[in-house]
Amino acid sequence: MPKSPPTLPLAARRALSKAGADVGAARRRRRLPLEIVAERALTTRQTIARLERGDPTVAVGTWATVLFVLGLVDRLADIGAAAADDVGLSLEAERLPKRVHLGSRARGRTGPPKGGSREGS
Repeated sequence: MPKSPPTLPLAARRALSKAGADVGAARRRRRLPLEIVAERALTTRQTIARLERGDPTVAVGTWATVLFVLGLVDRLADIGAAAADDVGLSLEAERLPKRVHLGSRARGRTGPPKGGSREGS
């Protein structure tokens, strides 16, 4: 029984289609035929064509290998980068305490010395 493709949110399907089209454009800019990219990525021409169409059943490992073949794999590492995660950064900022409570030991280190002032001694 063949697997049915996963149901993805519309935004995810569009993102995969755009990413696939971008990979296809990058391949063509490099003047690399599907067969050459498939050979270098240790996969088939059909899989590369599916990837370029944004097929959600193409394995992430295949994506990574194709990006490597095209010299674009460094972008894969930035997918979930904290610097680009506006929602996560906002949520983290909301969880920061409004005030910082210093314990008695910490206050003793930053306050005046114990035993009064040293003036006049």
